[in-house]
Amino acid sequence: MINKLLQSATARLEAAGIESARLDAEVLLAHVLNCRRLYLYVDAAKNVSPAQATRFESLIMQRAEKIPTAYLTGQREFMGLNFAVTPDVLIPRPDTEILVQYAIENLSALKGDVTFADIGTGSGAICVSILKYVKNADAVTVDISEDAINCAKFNAEKFGVDDRLKFYVGNLFEPLRGQKFHAIISNPPYIPTSDLATLQEEVKREPKIALDGGDDGLNFYRRIIEEAPNFLCEGGFLAVEIGINQASAVKNLLTKHFTDIKILRDLAGIERVIAAIF
Repeated sequence: MINKLLQSATARLEAAGIESARLDAEVLLAHVLNCRRLYLYVDAAKNVSPAQATRFESLIMQRAEKIPTAYLTGQREFMGLNFAVTPDVLIPRPDTEILVQYAIENLSALKGDVTFADIGTGSGAICVSILKYVKNADAVTVDISEDAINCAKFNAEKFGVDDRLKFYVGNLFEPLRGQKFHAIISNPPYIPTSDLATLQEEVKREPKIALDGGDDGLNFYRRIIEEAPNFLCEGGFLAVEIGINQASAVKNLLTKHFTDIKILRDLAGIERVIAAIF
């Protein structure tokens, strides 16, 4: 029965040190049954097929090994949209919605057609979400990983914005020479290299290339901020997600080329996004 499966799976995940054991068990079972989590309570006494039970057992075993739930289900909700994710991309997080909301608000305020670049796109969650909510926008997106770009392409097609999005495999701005944009958006790697070993086991499963920000975590901010003026229209803006305690350092980098610098906090009150006008 559904309720017994959940009880057993929750106990096993708790024993494995999974903090969100019950939630993860519910998400994985709902995935196997192709239903909403509410169904698990409405039909708690319903039996599942042997094949479904076997598949659920396999997923619970993998989750106990600290494989992220999003990689097991192949999806993660972000900005009200259900994105496909693979182990080749960083799992979209709610904190990044602060960056996307800022971009949506400011791009929507511009008249006529607007263009933006998403640097280090990963799953495409940022650029696809913006395009979904800003109908007069076109975008380009860049990632050094071809596998990540393939994931972004899938999501762009899934949400019907692929006709307004161009994809480039390359290192930051290299593929974009000669182009200009109203905005540049990025959630770059920002974890100091020495901190990588201290991350949660689940986070260690995510691509290192999407996490490692160099010795002080600021390597990509230096490059993005120095190069961005070559690709921004006058009056355009740059908006980036930042790590904990990085706002002051990133702000200092921005003052060389940018004005009207704003720092936005996430729901936990942590400085999470910094934006500025060129």
